[in-house]
Amino acid sequence: MAGRRKFQTEAAFSSRLRQELAKFPVNERDVTVFVHGFNSTQAETAFRAAQLTHDLNVPGATVIYSWPSKGKALGYAYDGDSVLFARDGLETLLRKLRTSGAGRVVVVAHSMGGLLTMEALRQIEIKSPGWTARNLGGVVLMSPDLDVDVFKSQMTRFAEVPQPFAIFVSQKDNILTLSQRLRGLDGRARLGNLNNAEEISDLPVEVIDTTAFADEAESQHFVAATSPALLALLNGARETAQTFERDQDRLRRILPGQIVIRDNAIEIALEGPPSDNR
Repeated sequence: MAGRRKFQTEAAFSSRLRQELAKFPVNERDVTVFVHGFNSTQAETAFRAAQLTHDLNVPGATVIYSWPSKGKALGYAYDGDSVLFARDGLETLLRKLRTSGAGRVVVVAHSMGGLLTMEALRQIEIKSPGWTARNLGGVVLMSPDLDVDVFKSQMTRFAEVPQPFAIFVSQKDNILTLSQRLRGLDGRARLGNLNNAEEISDLPVEVIDTTAFADEAESQHFVAATSPALLALLNGARETAQTFERDQDRLRRILPGQIVIRDNAIEIALEGPPSDNR
């Protein structure tokens, strides 16, 4: 981290955010909100968010919502309580960002941060039906540590689901496998290691399977951020997307690969890195 500055008021924070956004063209003045997961300190979260922003050339400003994780491997239960504590703060931040001159607000959440994000969006929808679709430019859940049935229940509260809504999954996620065992659910996958997209086929979401990249990723629980091959693919897809017209298929502007549509659910199968024989 290059430095740390504490804002004394919300107005000071908003002013600083507008200054950052003013550096970009009008059509790139987006805000990406990164919500970290289990066992993550504030410094680690800042580093990971900065890394993702750099590797994927994310336009606009990146804002971190740092909820009070214990930052220890044995702090799983503590972090679960902290997620519930942090819901109101995330709601306040998202509502504030919409009044700070941002073009789009995109929420990217990792691991247990996916549960926090869904809980915050759910309570927003209960208070202000339709708010999320009107005010968010997308939601991305990476390796969400979230029960599938709980996720379905949360989604029923949305008057309209913000789009795109993408879920990055991997069947080789070792942390989510441990999460299953801690809950006595050895045979039932979490949302982030879902192996059957049919379970959420009635929802307007995009399932992106990153299993093929897990073995060469630094973290099997964060493949989308720690696999060099996948990062290169995602970055290339983002750059290529700029050449497409707005009326082209939205998914093919986000990611390459095989796209399978089943009812209202969309599954994207990404090819792994080429082998020596290809």
